[in-house]
Parts: sequence; C-alpha cells; structure tokens
Amino acid sequence: MRRVVWCVVGTRPEAIKLAPLVSRLRREGNRLDTRLIATGQHRELLDRALADFDLHADFDLDVMKPSQTLADVLAAGVVGLDRLIAADRPDLIIGQGDTTSVLAAATAAFYRGVPFAHVEAGLRTGDRSAPFPEEMNRVLVGRLATLHFAPTHQAVENLLREGVARSSIVLTGNTVVDAVWSLDSRATRLPMEPPTKSYVLVTAHRREHQGEYLDRVCSALVELTRLRVDLSVVLPVHPNPAVRGALIDRLRDRERILLIDPVGYADFVALMRGSRLIVTDSGGVQEEAPAIGKRVIVIRDRTERAEGFGTGFVKLVGCDRDALIAAVDDLWERPEETSARIGPGRFANPYGDGWASERIARSVLNLLGIEPESAPTGFHATWDERRGETSGISSLGSAYVETVASNG
Repeated sequence: MRRVVWCVVGTRPEAIKLAPLVSRLRREGNRLDTRLIATGQHRELLDRALADFDLHADFDLDVMKPSQTLADVLAAGVVGLDRLIAADRPDLIIGQGDTTSVLAAATAAFYRGVPFAHVEAGLRTGDRSAPFPEEMNRVLVGRLATLHFAPTHQAVENLLREGVARSSIVLTGNTVVDAVWSLDSRATRLPMEPPTKSYVLVTAHRREHQGEYLDRVCSALVELTRLRVDLSVVLPVHPNPAVRGALIDRLRDRERILLIDPVGYADFVALMRGSRLIVTDSGGVQEEAPAIGKRVIVIRDRTERAEGFGTGFVKLVGCDRDALIAAVDDLWERPEETSARIGPGRFANPYGDGWASERIARSVLNLLGIEPESAPTGFHATWDERRGETSGISSLGSAYVETVASNG
C-alpha cells in the first residue's frame, strides 16, 4: 500500500521551492502517492508558478477573497485543510517557508496528529516584526513540525537554540537552487526589451515596506537613472494593490524605468541572468541570485539569510535612499568582481548545491519506513556550505558552471 504524502503550497515562492521536491517524490510513484495541495493564497501567481514546472494542484482550497485579512487567510486555510485531512488521511504533510499557508498547514496537521515536515526551517532575523508576519510564522511552525529541513548551518543552530531536537533536523541546502537550475536551460530569452543593454532588476513587495520606505526606494531608482545614462531599471510589479498602486504612481513614465507585469519563473530567471545587478526585498531572490552568479543589493533592514554576506554576492542597505544609490553606483563599476569565485568555473554558493530535494526525499522515505534506492551519481549525502565547494554542480548546474567559467 502506497503511503500518502501531501505537499502544501499557497504562494508563488512556495510553488517554486517545492516544485523540484514534488517532482522528485513523484518518481517514487510505486511507493508514494504524492499529492499537491494548493491553498490559493496567491491566485494567479501560484497557478503560473506551478505551470512553469508542469505541475497542477490535486486539491485547491481557493482561500483568497477580496480585501481579506491575514486572520481570514489563516482561518480559511486551517478549516479547509482540516476537512481535507479528515477525508484523505495523509501519512505526512510537507510545507515550505514562512507564509500564512505553511502556518495553516502545520496547525491543521498538528490538530489531526499528522506528522509535519518543514522545508526551509530555521531561518530567523530575531525580530518578530521583521519580516512581518513571516518571522513569527517560522517560529510557530518550528514548534509544530516533526521534521525540520534546514537549508544552512546557521538555520540548524537557530533551531538548536530554540530547543529543537538535533535528531529531527536535516541539513539539506535550499531547494530554490534545484529550482533555478532545473529551469536554467529554458531561461534563454528575455520576456521584453530593456531600455538599455545593461539594467538593474528590481523587485519590491514586502508589506512592511509600503509607504515611506517604498518612497525612498523609488526616489533612489529615479536618481540612479538620472546619474547614469547607461543604466535602466526593469521592475516586475507585484499584484498586491497597495504595492502596485504606489509603484505605478511614483515610477510611471519615468525615463529608462520599465514597469512590467509579473512574469513566469523561467522568464524571471532569464531576467536575473540578463541583469547586471539585482535590487530586492525578496528573501528568495537573495538565494536565487548567487545560484546564477549575480550580485544582489537587499533593501531590507534585517534579513534571515545572512549567509550570503561573506560571499561578495549580497549587500544589505536597508531602505535608505542614499545608501541604495551609493551601493548601485559602486557595484555598477565592478560588474564581474566578486570574492566568491574560488576556482575555475566555481562559486562558493552558501545556499545549496542542487541536491536539496534528493536529501529531503530520502529523509521522507526513511521517516515513512521505506528504504531509499541507490543514490544517484554525484550525490553528496550531506550538504556543507562551509566546505567551499559546490558538490553535485556538474550534473545539475552545467549551464551555470559554463557561464561562470566563461566570465573568467
């Protein structure tokens, strides 16, 4: 009898980061029945992200309603998942990250006594209000989870400090590296023509950055295009009405600032790869950029992904207008310089080596009492970003290696 495993997704980032794991688990079709459950917390963005990986939900709660609050989303998610658990009786539920959907899934699993596995466990800023509500979502899920898939050593240490049993923590690397590399061969053409040959890719969507914070970022972008005629900005506008309205009001019809609708994930990887520099408040982009050798300026006061600071890839500037202008201006002059290159064609990627989904899948099989098959060629059972090597890259990230090598 096959064991039933759920993978619950609600937002675009969850879909991207769980997609390679869903695909890997479904290769165990004779032993596992892997079902993809969507809460619908992000409607259009979620559907499009799943389609990029040729996935569709087996069940869709469609919780999103106009003008609802975080409490509404959480309540609808818990109730909907609880009813589905009662009917389907999964043996294990897997959720990813820090969204309201993952908190709903962990809560519903706990209420029904179903083991819950948390992918990307242990990230912390130490500030319960930043990012909001994601920091506390992670902390609460950490108390409810049975198994913790931590992407880095720092995440492991965070969990241990909170009293999580070492035996329940697995160090895996981040599945977003698997996702980026899985679509990298399709990310060959830009979805639009940028205003200049070299451009800054910008994403800004965080709830805590609305208002004055966003004003500063917009002012900095306008000033940068004034200072540098060879620089343009490409900005996919998040569909959140508050964010979308603010960005359009401040940046519409500005010279060399191109506002575009959200793009699919393969197109976004192409935009990252084609950019000279990335500016973002997204946690996921902080991990994706190093996976394809791009530097990123983080417009947040705190980040739960500090591992990138020592690599030369990531710089934290907050939402300070002048600091953002200075950082972009400085890095613009040094497009290829980075301290992270450790050998011909290799980077010390602090977030993963492309084998995270394999490690998680093997841990899931062990938890369910199923003997994993022989490991694939090139697989490293353990991930260690401190070794200064990118193991497994030859089989999963060849296009990335070749691109980096060609840059010297």
